[in-house]
Amino acid sequence: ISGYSELIESGMAAGDDAKRFAGEIHKSSQRLLSLINDIIRISELDAISTEEIFETVNLYETARSTVQMLEISAQKHSIIIDVTGSDVNITADKQMLEELIYNLCDNAIRYNNPGGKVKVSVYTRQNNGVTENVLEVADNGIGIPKEHQDRIFERFYRVDKSRSKSTGGTGLGLAIVKHIVELHDARIYLESEVDKGTQIRIEF
Repeated sequence: ISGYSELIESGMAAGDDAKRFAGEIHKSSQRLLSLINDIIRISELDAISTEEIFETVNLYETARSTVQMLEISAQKHSIIIDVTGSDVNITADKQMLEELIYNLCDNAIRYNNPGGKVKVSVYTRQNNGVTENVLEVADNGIGIPKEHQDRIFERFYRVDKSRSKSTGGTGLGLAIVKHIVELHDARIYLESEVDKGTQIRIEF
């Protein structure tokens, strides 16, 4: 941002060059804003006390409304995104839940291939007599190599830095997801294979 604006200010860039540099400044400033917003959000989650803001939330309806917000992004990337399941009520912070689903689906769209699919599933199952409410986000995208899978929930960790940069990723989306999962006493599981896709499952 500083370099390009200096060239324009000094008169060294004019006409088409100035227009191109202005475009780069705009793109870089958008990435910077995304990064600042994510850092602020992570700081807020670090300091939050959740008990007072928890309420009964319909996980399926929240998933459906959140996915609707991403439909334009999915179309832009030629991705089909779909939600299946039935009404499942959990005790949660609705805004955090929306953020969690948004980040998972956004990643599944960004790190996919044109013509790819993202499937969001909400269901209830029994596990040793305990009822588990499950949210799954699965894609058939580029996948995550085994050696990176233990680290992708770390802050600023990115598997492919050049791909993250081109898709506008900040390296904080999954760290925010992990934080929200922990605040809800839930568990998160990852299954992924390179060139086959990724499935992230959260059990409440």
